[in-house]
Order: sequence, then structure tokens, then C-alpha cells
Amino acid sequence: MTKHAFSHVRHWVFDLDNTLYPPSARLFDQIEVKMTRYVMEVLGVEKAEADHMRSHYWHAHGTTLAGLMTHHQIDPEPYLEAVHDITLDHLEQDQALAQHIAALPGKRIVYTNGSAPYAKRVLAARGLAGLFDGVFGVEHAAYRPKPERAAFDLVFEKAGIDTQTAAMFEDDPRNLTAPHAMGMRTVHVAPEATPADHIHHHTDDLTAFLERLL
Repeated sequence: MTKHAFSHVRHWVFDLDNTLYPPSARLFDQIEVKMTRYVMEVLGVEKAEADHMRSHYWHAHGTTLAGLMTHHQIDPEPYLEAVHDITLDHLEQDQALAQHIAALPGKRIVYTNGSAPYAKRVLAARGLAGLFDGVFGVEHAAYRPKPERAAFDLVFEKAGIDTQTAAMFEDDPRNLTAPHAMGMRTVHVAPEATPADHIHHHTDDLTAFLERLL
């Protein structure tokens, strides 16, 4: 990774979950329990079937919510509120990460397949509140999820992102396909690399990556 590869970047787009906090925080363990319980209650199915639907819809549609909306016409707002009602007490603030994000030149946004209110809670718990020009959730994409190109188009238009001078940081490799096609620098943030033509860079430590970049 060289600074030169990012010398043109003035718009910085960050995913939230497992990107702006480490996977070891395991927030999705809590969220998946809430998802399964919600599916059980709303659709009246047993736990095993609800678990299968949760996983299958995530793989097939990008998010469990997208599958539930497509196949069962559920109302997204109560779902998002319910599944993100989790504890963040164990999240730690990262002052170094905050300093590096604050030093990035130009516009900075968060774009998550979760909800914006949830994202703002996580940012506050990580000591990252107030560093971004916008926080965008799946609701800002008309509930269309990453990796759909249309979802990126909607959010980037609202955020004023110029993809030719932008970079995307994301833990899910498939969610970097559209940004790459749109001309963005793509950074896969995950414990293990996933070699792919649409991924320019990989890091298992976002804080250290941004420090080297700056």
C-alpha cells in the first residue's frame, strides 16, 4: 500500500460493522439472536427455520431484511429497531482511529446496511462521533442493501460522493464490487484477505492502515 494510491482521494466512505470496530466485539452475535427471534415472532416459525431464513436471505439478498421484505412484505422500520436493540457496553473507544479519520482530507461518511440511528450509537461508543459529514443507513437507500449498485447510487447521490475521487472501506468483499466498478479505491478490512480483482487493498487493522496512509 502506498500513499500515492490514495493521493487523489477526497471522499472517504466507511462501512460500520466489523470495519469501524473489530470483529472481536462480536456485535453480530447479539444482532443475529434478535433477527432470529423477530422472524420467529412475526412469521410464526420455529427457531431452526428462522435461523435458516436469516442466513439464506443474507446470502441471497445481501441482508436478511431484504429477503424478508421481498418474500414476506415485512415492515422494515420495526424490524430495524428490534434487531439493533443491543448492548454496546463492551465497545472500546479508539482515540488513534479517531485522530486518523479526522485527519483525512475532504468528505467522510459512514454507509451501513444497518440503520443510521444504530450506526450513530456505535460511533459514539467508539469515540468517533462528530467525525463524519454524514451517517447513512439502509433506510437512505430505500431499504435496498449493499451490494446492489442501486443502493450505492442512492446513498452516494444523497451524500454528494464523487466516486472518481473516493475510497471505500468494507469488511464484506461482495460489497466492494460496485464501488470498484464506480471507480473507487477499495479496501477490504478483515482478519483474512480475500483476493479478488475488485479489491485494491487489504488490512486487518484499519487504525494502522490509516496511519500509514497519512
